[in-house]
Amino acid sequence: MKSGNLNLSGLKILVVDDEATIRRTMAVCLETENHQVVTVSNGQDALAEVGRGSFDLVFLDIRLAASSGLDLISPILAASPWTKIIMITAYASIETAVEAMRRGASDYIPKPFTPSQVKLAVHKISELKRLESHVAALQEQLERSSPELTFSSDNSAMNRSIHLARQVAPTDATMLLRGESGTGKTVLARAIHQWSHRSGRPFATISCPSLSAELLESELFGHVKGAFTGAVRDTLGRIASCEAGTLLLDEIGDLPLSIQPKLLRFLQDKAYERLGESATRKADVRLLAATNTDLEEEVEQGRFREDLLYRLNVIQIEIPPLRERQEDILRLADSMLLFFGSLNHKRFAGFTSEAQTAIKNYAWPGNLRELRNVCERAAILCARERVGIDYLLDKMRTIEPASRVGDHVTLARIEEEHIRRILASTRSLQEAAEILGIDQATLWRRRKQYKI
Repeated sequence: MKSGNLNLSGLKILVVDDEATIRRTMAVCLETENHQVVTVSNGQDALAEVGRGSFDLVFLDIRLAASSGLDLISPILAASPWTKIIMITAYASIETAVEAMRRGASDYIPKPFTPSQVKLAVHKISELKRLESHVAALQEQLERSSPELTFSSDNSAMNRSIHLARQVAPTDATMLLRGESGTGKTVLARAIHQWSHRSGRPFATISCPSLSAELLESELFGHVKGAFTGAVRDTLGRIASCEAGTLLLDEIGDLPLSIQPKLLRFLQDKAYERLGESATRKADVRLLAATNTDLEEEVEQGRFREDLLYRLNVIQIEIPPLRERQEDILRLADSMLLFFGSLNHKRFAGFTSEAQTAIKNYAWPGNLRELRNVCERAAILCARERVGIDYLLDKMRTIEPASRVGDHVTLARIEEEHIRRILASTRSLQEAAEILGIDQATLWRRRKQYKI
């Protein structure tokens, strides 16, 4: 067996042939093209390699010493559906070519072949995978139907965060994105993936609070049939499907304690097991994590492992809330209005001066997500060229400019704004009350008093 060095600009390729000379020749040919190559001589070793890790491409000899390569196509594709298979044989015929394609092979080359023929076949597969990835990205973008946020800012704190993200993106460092809910952590994570050398490979997001511990573990690592009630077929999991790409763990603070050691092991060794399976698998996936919670506090409370926090927090990026980016608010609002206007076949000239004042004065507790919703609503309802204050939310029409500590305003005004912001950035009244240092009954009375 022979393996080369990983280079993400190339493919991960498995060569299955019972002739040692063919294996050596193909390995040299492919490694000079910056591909990672593993070679085996029989079907049993081939399936073992596919079980341990993901391959982009398999060169598969039709006639092996103890088996037929045709019989290996189905199990290879069952374990790794995205893998492309090129059949190679000295006994070429139309019948075997048709049968190989019927079973799922992507191409077919006869022996003897030249290095240029091998390189051409690999180039075609590379282009096919690039196009598949591009189509998947376009489909996801259409499904999101969200305005594309340009990563430019007039706010110094946001600019520092963007600069750090761009600086670290080309590396494989794990990054922890911190910020309030709705500040754009997922959008930035996707941009980091696009700025990296993994941009042509898959990007996926797992929302940690959205699933039970068992289903979340299955979503992350995969499972085999019968691993738990309802597991009627093998599932690869997001780690396997993101091979050579990027996986974002959103709201990592909600990751169940039972899964945290397994994630820590994957971060350290890139190794994992599917639920219900003892075989250890490996995957080359960059992990990003996002959170709106105080993970240090979670560690102190025993809800999050300290060693996992250290592994996740190699590079930390803080995303400031929208209320602290006064310089950007109107520009972002105009951009979103134009986007949603085009979706609704309308052309807007922007917001009226009165609406602009209301937008700037509002505290935006829901951050970019709330701004997006306000702009989409206005674009749907407004029939004029400029969007007036009547098309904004009721609570925005009478709001005064956001206050800061030290401004000449009443304590009640400061208290109201602070309570609004804490409520917007927490998941429950109990959590908000704990942060504010008051009991829930007091918080309930304050909400009633301030009509929150």
